[in-house]
Amino acid sequence: MDKNLHYGEDYKFIPATSVRSGVGIEVLPDLYQYTIQIVNIVLYGDPSTKEFVLIDAGMPKSAEAIISVVEDRFGRDSRPKAIILTHGHFDHVGGIIELLEHWNVPAYAHPLEMPYLTGKESYPQPDPTVSAGMVAKMSPIFPNEAINLGERITAIPSDGSIPYMPDFRWIHTPGHTPGHISLFREQDQALIAGDAFVTVKQESLYKVFTQTKEISGPPQYLTTNWQAAQASIEKLAALKPSAAITGHGLPMQGEELTRELRKLVDHFEQIALPKQGKYLN
Repeated sequence: MDKNLHYGEDYKFIPATSVRSGVGIEVLPDLYQYTIQIVNIVLYGDPSTKEFVLIDAGMPKSAEAIISVVEDRFGRDSRPKAIILTHGHFDHVGGIIELLEHWNVPAYAHPLEMPYLTGKESYPQPDPTVSAGMVAKMSPIFPNEAINLGERITAIPSDGSIPYMPDFRWIHTPGHTPGHISLFREQDQALIAGDAFVTVKQESLYKVFTQTKEISGPPQYLTTNWQAAQASIEKLAALKPSAAITGHGLPMQGEELTRELRKLVDHFEQIALPKQGKYLN
Protein backbone atom coordinates (compact mmCIF):
# COMPACT_ATOMS: atom_id res chain seq x y z
CA MET A 1 0.00 0.00 0.00
CA ASP A 2 1.20 3.49 -0.87
CA LYS A 3 2.35 4.95 2.45
CA ASN A 4 1.09 8.36 1.38
CA LEU A 5 -2.46 6.98 1.35
CA HIS A 6 -3.91 5.99 4.68
CA TYR A 7 -7.10 5.59 6.65
CA GLY A 8 -7.59 7.22 10.05
CA GLU A 9 -6.19 5.50 13.11
CA ASP A 10 -9.73 4.52 14.11
CA TYR A 11 -10.33 2.59 10.85
CA LYS A 12 -11.63 -0.89 11.59
CA PHE A 13 -14.14 -3.53 10.58
CA ILE A 14 -17.61 -2.73 11.93
CA PRO A 15 -19.61 -5.86 12.94
CA ALA A 16 -22.98 -4.81 11.54
CA THR A 17 -24.86 -6.54 8.76
CA SER A 18 -28.29 -7.06 7.19
CA VAL A 19 -30.29 -9.74 5.42
CA ARG A 20 -29.53 -7.94 2.13
CA SER A 21 -25.75 -8.10 2.53
CA GLY A 22 -24.27 -9.68 -0.58
CA VAL A 23 -27.41 -9.09 -2.66
CA GLY A 24 -27.48 -7.05 -5.86
CA ILE A 25 -30.46 -5.42 -7.57
CA GLU A 26 -30.54 -4.20 -11.16
CA VAL A 27 -32.66 -1.10 -10.62
CA LEU A 28 -32.29 -0.02 -14.26
CA PRO A 29 -30.33 -1.73 -17.05
CA ASP A 30 -27.30 0.47 -16.33
CA LEU A 31 -27.76 1.01 -12.58
CA TYR A 32 -26.91 -1.84 -10.21
CA GLN A 33 -27.18 -1.57 -6.43
CA TYR A 34 -25.17 -3.96 -4.29
CA THR A 35 -25.38 -4.13 -0.50
CA ILE A 36 -22.25 -4.58 1.60
CA GLN A 37 -23.28 -5.26 5.20
CA ILE A 38 -25.50 -2.20 5.79
CA VAL A 39 -24.54 0.16 2.96
CA ASN A 40 -25.05 0.25 -0.81
CA ILE A 41 -22.57 0.76 -3.61
CA VAL A 42 -23.76 1.53 -7.14
CA LEU A 43 -22.37 0.41 -10.49
CA TYR A 44 -23.27 2.63 -13.42
CA GLY A 45 -22.79 1.28 -16.93
CA ASP A 46 -23.99 -1.23 -19.50
CA PRO A 47 -22.75 -4.70 -18.40
CA SER A 48 -22.23 -5.69 -22.05
CA THR A 49 -19.34 -3.20 -22.13
CA LYS A 50 -16.46 -2.40 -19.80
CA GLU A 51 -17.39 1.27 -19.63
CA PHE A 52 -18.61 1.78 -16.07
CA VAL A 53 -18.24 3.85 -12.92
CA LEU A 54 -18.36 2.90 -9.24
CA ILE A 55 -20.30 5.17 -6.91
CA ASP A 56 -19.09 4.94 -3.29
CA ALA A 57 -16.71 2.40 -1.81
CA GLY A 58 -18.46 0.44 0.91
CA MET A 59 -17.69 -0.50 4.48
CA PRO A 60 -14.20 -0.90 5.95
CA LYS A 61 -12.40 -4.04 4.75
CA SER A 62 -14.79 -4.47 1.79
CA ALA A 63 -12.44 -3.94 -1.16
CA GLU A 64 -12.19 -7.63 -2.09
CA ALA A 65 -15.97 -7.99 -2.07
CA ILE A 66 -16.35 -4.92 -4.29
CA ILE A 67 -13.76 -6.18 -6.77
CA SER A 68 -15.61 -9.51 -6.92
CA VAL A 69 -18.96 -7.80 -7.57
CA VAL A 70 -17.42 -5.67 -10.31
CA GLU A 71 -15.89 -8.69 -12.03
CA ASP A 72 -19.13 -10.67 -11.76
CA ARG A 73 -21.00 -7.88 -13.54
CA PHE A 74 -18.43 -6.58 -16.01
CA GLY A 75 -16.00 -9.45 -16.48
CA ARG A 76 -12.66 -10.61 -15.17
CA ASP A 77 -10.00 -7.94 -14.69
CA SER A 78 -12.49 -5.17 -15.49
CA ARG A 79 -12.02 -1.85 -13.77
CA PRO A 80 -14.19 1.27 -13.53
CA LYS A 81 -13.29 4.46 -15.33
CA ALA A 82 -13.55 6.30 -12.00
CA ILE A 83 -14.91 6.19 -8.47
CA ILE A 84 -17.41 8.90 -7.53
CA LEU A 85 -17.94 9.54 -3.81
CA THR A 86 -21.25 10.95 -2.63
CA HIS A 87 -19.41 11.85 0.59
CA GLY A 88 -16.55 10.65 2.75
CA HIS A 89 -18.11 8.89 5.74
CA PHE A 90 -16.47 5.62 6.76
CA ASP A 91 -19.20 3.42 5.26
CA HIS A 92 -18.84 5.07 1.83
CA VAL A 93 -15.02 5.04 1.63
CA GLY A 94 -14.29 1.80 3.47
CA GLY A 95 -12.49 0.10 0.59
CA ILE A 96 -11.33 3.18 -1.33
CA ILE A 97 -7.55 2.96 -0.83
CA GLU A 98 -7.28 -0.71 -1.81
CA LEU A 99 -9.57 -0.10 -4.80
CA LEU A 100 -7.56 2.88 -6.02
CA GLU A 101 -4.34 0.89 -5.77
CA HIS A 102 -5.81 -2.22 -7.40
CA TRP A 103 -7.42 -0.38 -10.32
CA ASN A 104 -5.28 2.78 -10.57
CA VAL A 105 -8.29 4.93 -11.43
CA PRO A 106 -9.22 8.50 -10.40
CA ALA A 107 -11.68 9.34 -7.64
CA TYR A 108 -13.88 12.42 -7.40
CA ALA A 109 -15.73 14.20 -4.60
CA HIS A 110 -17.13 17.65 -3.87
CA PRO A 111 -14.54 20.29 -2.87
CA LEU A 112 -16.16 20.64 0.58
CA GLU A 113 -15.41 16.94 1.28
CA MET A 114 -11.73 17.33 0.44
CA PRO A 115 -10.51 18.14 3.99
CA TYR A 116 -11.92 14.80 5.20
CA LEU A 117 -10.37 12.91 2.28
CA THR A 118 -6.90 14.46 2.30
CA GLY A 119 -6.03 14.06 5.98
CA LYS A 120 -6.72 17.65 6.97
CA GLU A 121 -9.89 17.42 9.06
CA SER A 122 -11.88 14.71 10.83
CA TYR A 123 -15.65 14.53 10.70
CA PRO A 124 -17.53 15.58 13.84
CA GLN A 125 -18.05 12.80 16.37
CA PRO A 126 -21.21 10.70 15.88
CA ASP A 127 -24.05 11.59 18.24
CA PRO A 128 -25.53 8.50 19.98
CA THR A 129 -28.16 10.57 21.83
CA VAL A 130 -30.34 11.12 18.74
CA SER A 131 -32.22 7.85 19.12
CA ALA A 132 -32.78 4.87 21.40
CA GLY A 133 -32.02 2.64 18.41
CA MET A 134 -29.02 0.33 18.74
CA VAL A 135 -27.22 1.54 15.60
CA ALA A 136 -27.35 5.07 16.99
CA LYS A 137 -26.13 3.81 20.37
CA MET A 138 -23.17 2.00 18.78
CA SER A 139 -22.25 4.97 16.54
CA PRO A 140 -19.39 6.17 18.82
CA ILE A 141 -17.36 3.18 17.58
CA PHE A 142 -17.76 4.27 13.95
CA PRO A 143 -14.58 5.71 12.39
CA ASN A 144 -14.69 9.49 11.91
CA GLU A 145 -11.03 10.42 11.48
CA ALA A 146 -9.87 11.92 8.19
CA ILE A 147 -8.45 9.57 5.59
CA ASN A 148 -5.75 10.69 3.17
CA LEU A 149 -6.17 9.90 -0.51
CA GLY A 150 -3.52 12.42 -1.52
CA GLU A 151 -3.47 13.21 -5.21
CA ARG A 152 -5.74 10.25 -5.99
CA ILE A 153 -8.82 12.31 -5.10
CA THR A 154 -9.89 15.22 -7.33
CA ALA A 155 -12.60 17.84 -6.93
CA ILE A 156 -15.55 17.00 -9.14
CA PRO A 157 -16.04 19.53 -12.00
CA SER A 158 -17.76 22.70 -10.82
CA ASP A 159 -20.14 22.78 -13.82
CA GLY A 160 -22.23 19.87 -12.51
CA SER A 161 -20.83 17.32 -14.93
CA ILE A 162 -19.59 13.94 -13.74
CA PRO A 163 -16.53 12.32 -15.32
CA TYR A 164 -17.49 9.22 -17.35
CA MET A 165 -21.18 9.73 -16.55
CA PRO A 166 -22.20 12.12 -19.36
CA ASP A 167 -25.95 11.65 -18.91
CA PHE A 168 -25.85 12.45 -15.18
CA ARG A 169 -25.20 15.68 -13.30
CA TRP A 170 -24.27 16.10 -9.68
CA ILE A 171 -26.33 18.16 -7.25
CA HIS A 172 -24.93 19.60 -4.03
CA THR A 173 -27.08 18.13 -1.23
CA PRO A 174 -25.38 19.15 2.04
CA GLY A 175 -26.60 18.53 5.56
CA HIS A 176 -25.44 15.00 6.21
CA THR A 177 -21.96 16.30 5.34
CA PRO A 178 -20.87 19.69 3.97
CA GLY A 179 -19.94 18.35 0.52
CA HIS A 180 -22.53 15.62 0.07
CA ILE A 181 -23.67 15.18 -3.54
CA SER A 182 -26.47 13.30 -5.28
CA LEU A 183 -26.45 12.24 -8.94
CA PHE A 184 -29.42 12.82 -11.26
CA ARG A 185 -30.25 11.91 -14.85
CA GLU A 186 -32.82 14.14 -16.56
CA GLN A 187 -33.83 11.77 -19.36
CA ASP A 188 -35.38 9.13 -17.10
CA GLN A 189 -35.26 11.01 -13.75
CA ALA A 190 -33.03 8.40 -12.12
CA LEU A 191 -31.53 9.52 -8.81
CA ILE A 192 -28.55 8.25 -6.83
CA ALA A 193 -29.22 10.01 -3.54
CA GLY A 194 -26.36 8.87 -1.33
CA ASP A 195 -27.39 9.60 2.26
CA ALA A 196 -29.36 12.79 1.50
CA PHE A 197 -32.32 10.56 2.35
CA VAL A 198 -32.45 6.81 2.85
CA THR A 199 -35.09 4.08 2.66
CA VAL A 200 -34.51 2.39 6.00
CA LYS A 201 -34.63 3.73 9.55
CA GLN A 202 -30.87 3.66 9.88
CA GLU A 203 -30.84 4.25 13.64
CA SER A 204 -32.67 0.97 14.41
CA LEU A 205 -30.59 -2.23 14.45
CA TYR A 206 -33.69 -4.38 13.85
CA LYS A 207 -34.85 -2.33 10.86
CA VAL A 208 -31.32 -2.18 9.44
CA PHE A 209 -30.90 -5.94 9.82
CA THR A 210 -34.28 -6.73 8.25
CA GLN A 211 -33.99 -3.85 5.74
CA THR A 212 -37.52 -2.73 6.57
CA LYS A 213 -38.42 -0.37 3.74
CA GLU A 214 -39.49 3.12 4.79
CA ILE A 215 -38.52 6.63 3.78
CA SER A 216 -36.25 8.38 6.24
CA GLY A 217 -33.97 11.38 6.43
CA PRO A 218 -30.18 11.05 6.48
CA PRO A 219 -28.72 8.86 9.26
CA GLN A 220 -29.30 10.98 12.34
CA TYR A 221 -26.18 10.10 14.32
CA LEU A 222 -23.86 11.49 11.61
CA THR A 223 -25.92 14.42 10.32
CA THR A 224 -24.63 17.77 11.53
CA ASN A 225 -26.72 20.42 9.72
CA TRP A 226 -30.44 19.70 9.79
CA GLN A 227 -31.55 22.90 8.11
CA ALA A 228 -29.34 22.10 5.11
CA ALA A 229 -30.48 18.46 5.17
CA GLN A 230 -34.11 19.53 4.94
CA ALA A 231 -33.38 21.90 2.05
CA SER A 232 -31.52 19.13 0.22
CA ILE A 233 -34.46 16.74 0.51
CA GLU A 234 -36.80 19.43 -0.80
CA LYS A 235 -34.42 20.05 -3.71
CA LEU A 236 -34.37 16.34 -4.63
CA ALA A 237 -38.14 15.93 -4.26
CA ALA A 238 -38.67 18.88 -6.64
CA LEU A 239 -36.84 16.90 -9.34
CA LYS A 240 -39.67 14.34 -9.24
CA PRO A 241 -37.33 11.34 -9.51
CA SER A 242 -38.77 8.17 -11.03
CA ALA A 243 -36.29 5.83 -9.33
CA ALA A 244 -33.98 6.37 -6.37
CA ILE A 245 -31.02 4.39 -5.07
CA THR A 246 -30.01 5.53 -1.60
CA GLY A 247 -26.97 4.81 0.52
CA HIS A 248 -28.95 2.57 2.85
CA GLY A 249 -32.06 0.52 2.18
CA LEU A 250 -33.91 -0.81 -0.84
CA PRO A 251 -34.46 1.21 -4.03
CA MET A 252 -37.76 3.04 -4.52
CA GLN A 253 -39.51 3.73 -7.81
CA GLY A 254 -42.63 5.16 -9.38
CA GLU A 255 -45.67 6.12 -7.35
CA GLU A 256 -44.21 4.72 -4.14
CA LEU A 257 -41.18 7.01 -4.42
CA THR A 258 -43.31 10.06 -5.29
CA ARG A 259 -45.64 9.40 -2.36
CA GLU A 260 -42.91 8.68 0.17
CA LEU A 261 -40.77 11.65 -0.81
CA ARG A 262 -43.78 13.95 -0.53
CA LYS A 263 -44.46 12.49 2.92
CA LEU A 264 -40.85 13.12 3.94
CA VAL A 265 -41.00 16.74 2.76
CA ASP A 266 -44.37 17.41 4.40
CA HIS A 267 -43.51 15.70 7.69
CA PHE A 268 -39.77 16.27 7.89
CA GLU A 269 -39.77 17.11 11.59
CA GLN A 270 -41.72 13.97 12.52
CA ILE A 271 -39.90 11.56 10.18
CA ALA A 272 -36.35 12.82 9.83
CA LEU A 273 -35.50 15.18 12.66
CA PRO A 274 -34.22 13.64 15.91
CA LYS A 275 -36.07 14.64 19.07
CA GLN A 276 -32.75 15.53 20.66
CA GLY A 277 -29.07 15.73 19.81
CA LYS A 278 -26.08 18.05 19.88
CA TYR A 279 -26.34 18.94 16.17
CA LEU A 280 -30.00 20.01 16.20
CA ASN A 281 -29.07 23.68 16.42
